[in-house]
Amino acid sequence: MYICVCKGVTDTAIREAVHCGSAGRMRDLKANLGVSEQCGICACHAKQVLEQALMQKTLAQGQST
Repeated sequence: MYICVCKGVTDTAIREAVHCGSAGRMRDLKANLGVSEQCGICACHAKQVLEQALMQKTLAQGQST
Protein backbone atom coordinates (compact mmCIF):
# COMPACT_ATOMS: atom_id res chain seq x y z
CA MET A 1 0.00 0.00 0.00
CA TYR A 2 1.26 3.48 -0.80
CA ILE A 3 2.12 5.49 2.29
CA CYS A 4 3.64 8.54 0.59
CA VAL A 5 1.93 9.22 -2.70
CA CYS A 6 4.10 12.26 -3.46
CA LYS A 7 7.29 10.16 -3.47
CA GLY A 8 5.71 6.78 -4.30
CA VAL A 9 6.83 5.12 -1.05
CA THR A 10 5.06 1.94 0.01
CA ASP A 11 4.76 0.27 3.39
CA THR A 12 6.95 -2.51 1.98
CA ALA A 13 9.71 -0.02 1.17
CA ILE A 14 9.59 1.31 4.74
CA ARG A 15 9.73 -2.21 6.19
CA GLU A 16 12.67 -3.08 3.92
CA ALA A 17 14.51 0.07 5.02
CA VAL A 18 14.05 -0.93 8.66
CA HIS A 19 15.07 -4.52 7.96
CA CYS A 20 18.32 -3.52 6.23
CA GLY A 21 19.13 -0.95 8.91
CA SER A 22 18.83 2.24 6.87
CA ALA A 23 15.83 3.51 8.85
CA GLY A 24 15.28 3.64 12.57
CA ARG A 25 13.68 7.07 12.86
CA MET A 26 11.39 9.28 10.82
CA ARG A 27 14.41 11.42 10.04
CA ASP A 28 15.96 8.41 8.28
CA LEU A 29 12.81 7.77 6.25
CA LYS A 30 12.79 11.38 5.13
CA ALA A 31 16.47 11.36 4.19
CA ASN A 32 16.54 7.95 2.50
CA LEU A 33 13.06 7.59 0.99
CA GLY A 34 11.75 11.15 0.85
CA VAL A 35 8.80 10.41 3.14
CA SER A 36 6.93 13.57 4.25
CA GLU A 37 9.17 15.92 2.24
CA GLN A 38 6.34 17.29 0.13
CA CYS A 39 2.91 17.75 1.66
CA GLY A 40 3.48 15.85 4.94
CA ILE A 41 0.09 14.13 4.98
CA CYS A 42 1.81 10.73 5.09
CA ALA A 43 3.83 11.41 8.25
CA CYS A 44 1.36 9.76 10.66
CA HIS A 45 0.97 6.61 8.59
CA ALA A 46 4.69 6.41 7.88
CA LYS A 47 5.44 6.64 11.59
CA GLN A 48 2.96 3.85 12.35
CA VAL A 49 4.53 1.55 9.75
CA LEU A 50 8.01 2.46 11.00
CA GLU A 51 7.10 1.66 14.62
CA GLN A 52 5.48 -1.65 13.63
CA ALA A 53 8.52 -2.64 11.56
CA LEU A 54 10.90 -1.72 14.37
CA MET A 55 8.84 -3.79 16.82
CA GLN A 56 8.84 -6.78 14.46
CA LYS A 57 12.61 -6.45 13.98
CA THR A 58 13.16 -6.30 17.73
CA LEU A 59 10.99 -9.37 18.31
CA ALA A 60 12.75 -11.29 15.54
CA GLN A 61 16.16 -10.46 16.98
CA GLY A 62 15.01 -11.55 20.43
CA GLN A 63 13.84 -14.91 19.12
CA SER A 64 17.08 -15.59 17.24
CA THR A 65 19.28 -15.23 20.31
